Amino acid sequence: MYGGDKGKDAVMDFLGQTGSDALKGADILRTAPAQYTSSVEYAANPIAQSLRGAAQVMFADLGTRIYFTQHGSFDTHSGELASHAKLWQEVSGAVSDFMDDLKEHGREDDAIVFIYSEFGRRIKDNGSGTDHGSGGVAFVIGGQVDGGLYGQYPSLRAEDQLEGDLRFNNDFRSTYSTILEQWLGLEPEPIVNGRFEQIDFLRR
Repeated sequence: MYGGDKGKDAVMDFLGQTGSDALKGADILRTAPAQYTSSVEYAANPIAQSLRGAAQVMFADLGTRIYFTQHGSFDTHSGELASHAKLWQEVSGAVSDFMDDLKEHGREDDAIVFIYSEFGRRIKDNGSGTDHGSGGVAFVIGGQVDGGLYGQYPSLRAEDQLEGDLRFNNDFRSTYSTILEQWLGLEPEPIVNGRFEQIDFLRR
């Protein structure tokens, strides 16, 4: 599938090498579950199973530094009390299981979990729910995280709103910059496109 005559077409060479690398990576990842044992029973939902997969690869020490998953959809404009309660219960249960797994393997200080929303919500109800707005949420969880509220709790007063939205008081690029430099040891400026004040939520 990824073979053919090399050297004749640079684009095809690149695609072929990318495909071959992906197949090699898949072969390496297949070894992780066989090395994994845990007493933690993850729930049978997508977010929990994704975090279980991340734990398997992490404990196999394959060199992966960043794992990504998502859950939802939270993009509801009605019936939010019931649907969001279920979604957040799934997220909190999955993260709790993942942290228990890290502790069981003595790795709770080796990882942080960064949870963020793609968008916020309007303050006022639209009649059956709420629409997209500013002022999302972010959580950082881990053994090396100095827990607490960073920033100010958002005000609902009309004079403090931003055209009907919550007024955010932490720039997400500050959070990214903190994780990039203080956790991953990377220079954040070229990644977030500027210098942003960092937040002291990591103990390292």
